[in-house]
Amino acid sequence: MSDLFHVSAAPHTRSPITTKSIMQDVVIALIPASLFGVFNFGLRALLVMLVTILSCTVTEYAYFRFVKKEVPPADYSDVVTGLLLALNYPADIPLWIAVLGGVFAILVVKMVYGGLGQNFMNPALAARAFLLISFPARMTSFAVEKITSPSLIDYLNHGAIAVDGVSGATPLAALKAGETVDLYKLFVGNIGGTIGETSALAILVGAGYLLYRRIISLRIPLTYVISLAVFVAIFGGNGFDTNYILGHVLGGGLLLGAFFMATDYVTSPGTPVGQIIFGICLGLLTGLFRIFGGSAEGVSYAIIFCNLLVPLIEKVTFPKSFGKERARSGK
Repeated sequence: MSDLFHVSAAPHTRSPITTKSIMQDVVIALIPASLFGVFNFGLRALLVMLVTILSCTVTEYAYFRFVKKEVPPADYSDVVTGLLLALNYPADIPLWIAVLGGVFAILVVKMVYGGLGQNFMNPALAARAFLLISFPARMTSFAVEKITSPSLIDYLNHGAIAVDGVSGATPLAALKAGETVDLYKLFVGNIGGTIGETSALAILVGAGYLLYRRIISLRIPLTYVISLAVFVAIFGGNGFDTNYILGHVLGGGLLLGAFFMATDYVTSPGTPVGQIIFGICLGLLTGLFRIFGGSAEGVSYAIIFCNLLVPLIEKVTFPKSFGKERARSGK
């Protein structure tokens, strides 16, 4: 016989999509928010991003060297963690705190539990929560000062910028105080906040890229946003006030968290029904923290808590094997 079967080891399905390509797409999707952060807060924001990314990369490399394991090929997961963490920092954060967050994210949350794919919560958000507990004043200080011709020393020590209109209370703090917010500024991003959360437009542009590339689906982000909107409309005390509801949707870290962190493959459910349940839980917890909590924000803690629920959500939503119920009933 001239025709022979070619036998090879599983898996037999081939795909051009790899961990490296996915992480590269996430980095590309974060570029609009990163660029606007630099535009909004100055070169200090760029410095914070570079330092945080470098701290994550060096920490991961040092870990493999310390445990005497072969350093794996670059998959850019450390870059994604560092960039996401930096976008959750205020622009004037001391650089040593930025480095500490990067070390904590990689060493404690990721590598100690086995590395990529083994962490049970999002490393960037876990590090942000750690820093919020350890340095609450520095992590929630969004006021910035304007100076003329800032020097490198000024950037390193004070994080001063040369842009007007982004100092003062954050939109969520204003909403919590009973004030109205400028929805146009919220959408465009000329407001106070962390480096990457201010511009809803820039975040949505990046999210659109991820959706186009089919890296994420709308199940978790859309369910998350709708659930939060319904919660604040019912329990926020302002009824179906458009300014109040859209202020909560566009303000803070909701969109950044919904599209870039809640959709993390490792720490979110893999089943379609589970993703919807996950999104609903995220919206309810975020609304609970924002409306009834002491802080105006709540996205980070909501995602972390829901990360812990993922095994249970997947257990109750995992599809049953064909014929399993028939075998139990004896028919």
